[in-house]
Amino acid sequence: MVKRSSAKTEIGKILVGTASWSDPGFVERWYPKKMPAGERLRWYGQHFEMVEVNSTFYSVPEPRMVERWCAATPDDFAFDVKLHQLFSFHSTPAKLLPPDLQKFAETNAKGIVKSTPKLQEAVFKIFLRSMSIFHDAGKLGVFLLQLSPAFSPRKHELGELIQLIEMLSDYDLAIEFRNRNWAAGDQLQLTIDFLQKYHAIFVNVDAPASDHFMVMPSDVDEVTNSKVAYLRLHGRNEKAYITGKTVAARFDYDYSESEIAEVAQRSRKLAKEARELHVIFNNNNLDYAPRAALRLRKALGQIVKTSAQTGELF
Repeated sequence: MVKRSSAKTEIGKILVGTASWSDPGFVERWYPKKMPAGERLRWYGQHFEMVEVNSTFYSVPEPRMVERWCAATPDDFAFDVKLHQLFSFHSTPAKLLPPDLQKFAETNAKGIVKSTPKLQEAVFKIFLRSMSIFHDAGKLGVFLLQLSPAFSPRKHELGELIQLIEMLSDYDLAIEFRNRNWAAGDQLQLTIDFLQKYHAIFVNVDAPASDHFMVMPSDVDEVTNSKVAYLRLHGRNEKAYITGKTVAARFDYDYSESEIAEVAQRSRKLAKEARELHVIFNNNNLDYAPRAALRLRKALGQIVKTSAQTGELF
């Protein structure tokens, strides 16, 4: 739960980070050579005030691991946590469920779980056991629900999200739509009205200029919860975004200096409407994301601790 100062200011606090801290490209190109895996998050925390936890999309972390993450980061560090894919209308293999639930889940011939309210509640209970550690340490930011592109207005209704929203009523929930039709024409206002009604956070994006149904428009700037606004940057590589077979391939993009300046301007605009803005770089091929995030922090005038590996940016 976001718990930073609520003092009213002209512009909210802007927290900048990346989607994950352990992508292969980060390890290869950004972290100091031969740095042990267990020291990477501590080093990351010297450069950023927040991170988006991506691994939770695939598995529920063990409490001891969450304790280590908390211990490795500064007191005021924040973790935004991606919800498990079971909640986001993605096909979920039973093997990605917590071990105690795998044998009880109903599956099809391919081992894909049938998502039921009972199963979601069971996974959620185990999930919150680990998340309570972040919460008690004062380091839990928001939960991120990254919906499947298959979740479309043609086949689904926003009301299908209510159960999850209500389960998370004591927390801050950001929702990223991945089907463009939720932000097209008259539907956009319906989507925004729904999120405002339930105090959920609309995830604004920076994405390629494309009308493809999987690409959300980048010219939408909406703040549906005055507490937190959200901006995720996926890069602007249209072909890769639509046809990429891996995450690194889909979001293979290196932001230019002029584009970082655009993002800084947009960030300031969004931050005027919320007490806090979370800006996450998801252009996670090679070391593009942490480099871009550091450059944004510089463009925003934030103090950035540098090292020999990052000093050339400044």
